[in-house]
Amino acid sequence: MVTDSSDVVVVGTSVAINLNATGCAAQILACLPSGLVITDIVGAELRQDRRSGRNDAVLLAALMEANLIRTVSLGMQGDSVFASLVVGPAADTLDDGEASSIAYAVEHAVRPAIDERKALRICAQRFPALRPLSTVDLLMDPAVAGSLGREILADAVFQALQTARMRVLPGWIDRVVRLIGVDRAAQCSSLPAHVRRR
Repeated sequence: MVTDSSDVVVVGTSVAINLNATGCAAQILACLPSGLVITDIVGAELRQDRRSGRNDAVLLAALMEANLIRTVSLGMQGDSVFASLVVGPAADTLDDGEASSIAYAVEHAVRPAIDERKALRICAQRFPALRPLSTVDLLMDPAVAGSLGREILADAVFQALQTARMRVLPGWIDRVVRLIGVDRAAQCSSLPAHVRRR
């Protein structure tokens, strides 16, 4: 099991977008054994993103109203970590949403859920004890898979791949392809080219 009932997971912007894109975020969050939170900075990013045509702000509001996710703020330690992650050379800094998620995780000793390659690299280099999760970790949690069933889970993963271009870490690729099938995998531009050519 990738999560634990005693844990809180702080969700980054890309993971929140991916969960919304599944089309069944409420069902997924309801059966996850961990409580999910987002920082107010991530919440603001989701509300401000109008370019993509997604309705992430509306979906987020519904999840919050159903008490499936809550908003948190950084404290003094989190603010300091956040500043260190957003100020400096571009190669070593992150967008505000991912930075705030990592900062909250450091401050409260919880696991972040992040998908962006640079965020994962910086997190591993600077905070190796955090052990970040990915969207796929959350979707493939046994509690989620058991509750949704294989067919609905496969559709949810496919929707996140197609609609939000969800990133799949190398260790999950084969299992994701087996779940959604090679025909649908070929339609997902966020999967590696060799997978789409199978």
